Amino acid sequence: MNHHVLVIGYVWPEPNSSAAGTRMLQLLQLFRAENWEVTFACPAAKSEISFDLRQIGIAAKTIQVNDSGFDSFIQNLNPSIVLFDRFMMEEQFGWRVAEQCPNALRMLDTEDLHSLRKARHQALKDDKKFHIDQLKSYNLAQREIASILRCDISLLISEVERDMLINEFKIDTSLLLYIPFMLETITNEKIETLPSFEAREHFVTIGNFLHAPNRDMVLYLKKEVWPILRKKLPKTEMHVYGSYAKQDSLQLNQPKEKFFVHGRAESASEVILKARILLAPLRFGAGLKGKFIDGMQNGTPCVTTTIGAEGMHGNVPWNGIVSDEIETLINETVELYTDKNRWVKAQQNGFKILSTRYRKEVFQQQLLEKIHSTIKNLETHRMQNFFGSMLQLHTTKSTKYMSLWIEEKNKI
Repeated sequence: MNHHVLVIGYVWPEPNSSAAGTRMLQLLQLFRAENWEVTFACPAAKSEISFDLRQIGIAAKTIQVNDSGFDSFIQNLNPSIVLFDRFMMEEQFGWRVAEQCPNALRMLDTEDLHSLRKARHQALKDDKKFHIDQLKSYNLAQREIASILRCDISLLISEVERDMLINEFKIDTSLLLYIPFMLETITNEKIETLPSFEAREHFVTIGNFLHAPNRDMVLYLKKEVWPILRKKLPKTEMHVYGSYAKQDSLQLNQPKEKFFVHGRAESASEVILKARILLAPLRFGAGLKGKFIDGMQNGTPCVTTTIGAEGMHGNVPWNGIVSDEIETLINETVELYTDKNRWVKAQQNGFKILSTRYRKEVFQQQLLEKIHSTIKNLETHRMQNFFGSMLQLHTTKSTKYMSLWIEEKNKI
């Protein structure tokens, strides 16, 4: 069956600047590979580096929040599948989709659990160790989980987050599907072309500066990690790349200290390929980190924290160093940087992680099977999700009328 998919995006996809953009493009490409018609609608403004969706045959539509014009738009479009990009889009548009296209499958791509990321950030700011109970009493978590319950299927990019929803929040497994990054297998021919240990030098990190974990990481690198690491490896340099770097981040650029902040990289692969180590000691976050996928694909060992590596490598050894203790992290990084045998072993671990945990064909098939089976049994699926139906009812009564009130207020 040929479906028409409407994707309601939080932002226009930017696969060259964020892991979320890469993830969204992978989903869009899968839908198009099935010859499904796809429309991408988004209330945000496009940037100069937004992906041109026309290249893959996708129609683009700018929409507005709190605007009943969306009702006629989706009614005319009449999609059989609607994918919300992050829970905020489901909050804004979910009730309209349910009213205008009640038989459309409603899917949510969480990207990561926003509430988990922000709760961890708050714990860091409060200088406290994060505990799951903090999340359970967090208003944002209640909103996000309510959105998950209202949808027919929610895609989780991390096994850790899927298991947390099942074990801690008692979400029924029928509503959740683990779909990580979906990658082409890296070939031996590709591996053989990668620069050797001797051909590489220095450290690199990369990440969109709009993402709070990345901004914090760069500041932590500059103030805490790099001053010590540089003393141990005085000939090395630290190179930081990332889109949307603001003045406060650019001011961290200190050539005399061999700490360079470059802004956006035209090619992430190119700068990672030259480096001997990708250094990204993230102190909070959620989901999967695209920078480490880039590191593995380019044969660059990665140094990070337990949160950085969370959900990424399963039972396969990490492709570098994982430590939350700054002294251990730095000492181990020095060894990894100077010991060729250890470096090569870490590189090989990265290739194994990619081949065992992110095989494109495996997860594409699982996603398509879940979509088809849920559509086929949609009525039964929804009847079994009583709490979702209850939340949908209350959302229609509250969010709907708040939105309509805002719309009328905006006309004044």
